[in-house]
Amino acid sequence: MALQAGIVGLPNVGKSTLFNALTAAGVEAANYPFATIEPNVGVVPVPDERLGRINAVIETKQILPTTVEIVDIAGLVRGASEGEGLGNQFLGHIRSVDAVLQVVRCFDDPDITHVEGEIDPLRDIDTIGTELALADLQVAERRLDRLQRAAKSGDKDVVAERDLAQKIVDLLSEGLPVRAGSWAEADRELLREIQMITEKPVLYVCNVDEEGLDGNAHVDAVRARAAEDGSGVIVVCAKAESDIAELPDEDRPEFLEALGLEEPGLHVLARETYGLLGLRTFFTAGEKEIRAWTIRAGMTAPEAAGVIHTDFQKGFIRAEVYRIPDLEAAGGEAGLRTAGKLRIEGKDYVVEDGDVMLFRFNV
Repeated sequence: MALQAGIVGLPNVGKSTLFNALTAAGVEAANYPFATIEPNVGVVPVPDERLGRINAVIETKQILPTTVEIVDIAGLVRGASEGEGLGNQFLGHIRSVDAVLQVVRCFDDPDITHVEGEIDPLRDIDTIGTELALADLQVAERRLDRLQRAAKSGDKDVVAERDLAQKIVDLLSEGLPVRAGSWAEADRELLREIQMITEKPVLYVCNVDEEGLDGNAHVDAVRARAAEDGSGVIVVCAKAESDIAELPDEDRPEFLEALGLEEPGLHVLARETYGLLGLRTFFTAGEKEIRAWTIRAGMTAPEAAGVIHTDFQKGFIRAEVYRIPDLEAAGGEAGLRTAGKLRIEGKDYVVEDGDVMLFRFNV
């Protein structure tokens, strides 16, 4: 399941520096707008201590964490929805992602210019939000115009789509994002097809200097805004994360301790992005590999099997399922069977986060 999160924000807020640290991709980071023109994509592992716990009991050749694809999209500016700063091209890249990571500058540095002249994270959030909403409104209005003509046929499905498009236009015209609306599940499926940018969940990434890692007035303002609109917030120092990424593994703990951090902020970012999308993890474990797999909440055992391979879902017979604490207590799969902790689940079983699963299927 390929999942993407797009990093957006105004120019010079630290997007590319953060992306470099996330992916070690060496993307250009410069003190001028539009240093990034084509979107850069990096695959970021989602840290999960449960993989190590499984490996402490089951020896394996390789350990594979789940991942999130991070797309670094060029800085947006006021008027992007009308094409300012090559805005239309950049906005098009955002439509295909599953979630939006909005980097917000929450540090003061006279040596790094700001396109608006002064540091004001709430103004920056509003600027990005307005441009994304205006871009969505253009798409929704064109769709509504087409559907109004098509709905004259009386086709019930077309009429339903027209009504949904009207609701989207009304919401955006009020200055509200699409995610602020109340939607039935059928509506949400159609919204995903339409790819409304403002329907996607948002995580505000407060980029601070080292002194701001414990918070500052800018971060407090962003947290208050996020509480109002139901978005997530994390605090990172992109410059420090970039430095951490360049260090040998053995030197990182000392650097983190000096910053007062238990783990790199990028680990938190990857996990929060994963959680933002309402995702769950199940595991497979054996001599060849221990692997984390990504599923959406509510998936059944056959659907989870299909994430590994479509043939697994088609020929699904049953799943053998256990929990990691039970594995640790039993000392291995043989002990699990003896203790009666290896469950047999059928087609209706809804997979829980943290399940370790072995699928039985017909080829």
